[in-house]
Amino acid sequence: MVVFGTAVATIALAAPAAYALSRLLSRWNTGLTVFFALGLGIPAQVMILPLYVMMNRLYLVDSLVGLWILYVATSMPFTVFFLTGFFGSLPRELEEAAALDGASPNRTFWQIMLPLARSGVVTALILNIIQHWGETLFALIFLQSEHKATLSIALLGFLQRMQYNGADWGGLFAGVCTVVLPLLVCYVWLGRGSSKA
Repeated sequence: MVVFGTAVATIALAAPAAYALSRLLSRWNTGLTVFFALGLGIPAQVMILPLYVMMNRLYLVDSLVGLWILYVATSMPFTVFFLTGFFGSLPRELEEAAALDGASPNRTFWQIMLPLARSGVVTALILNIIQHWGETLFALIFLQSEHKATLSIALLGFLQRMQYNGADWGGLFAGVCTVVLPLLVCYVWLGRGSSKA
C-alpha cells in the first residue's frame, strides 16, 4: 500500500508541476527546474538525521503515513525532472490548436497533453515502484513497530533470525519470491500498457 500509494501520489503531483515547468514561459522556470535537479544529488544518508528530527516533532516516526510522505518527498526531484524533459519534447502545435478551440490550459493538460505523455508517466510510475519496493534504509530507521514493517524489513528480520535459529533456505527463498514476484508482475503489466499506447 505504501509503495503504490507513493507512486500514484508522486505522479499526481509531479505531472502538473513538470508540465508547468516545461510549458509556461516564466523567468522562474529554469531556476525551479535546476532546484529539482539539485535534489537528485543529495544522498539519502545525509538527510536521515534532519528528517528524523523533523518527523519526530510532527509525530510521524513509526507511522506508515509518515513513511509515505517521506517517500513522496524524496521521489519528487527525479520524477519532476524526468517528466519535464518528456513534456518538453511534445509538440507545441497541439496546445496552440487547443487554445484556438477555446480549451483552457487546465483542460489542455488533462485531456490532451497528459494522454500523449502516457508512456513517460508509465515509465515514471514503474521507476518509482522499483525504487521504493526494495527500499530498506528509510523503513528501517523510521518504522519501529514490527507489525508496520515493510516487506524488505520483514525479509531482513527473517534473515537475522536465521542466523540464530539455523538456516531455513526454503523459507528465505519463499520470502524473496514474495518480494520479487509482485514487482515483476507490475513491471510486465505496465510495460504492456505502455507499448500499446
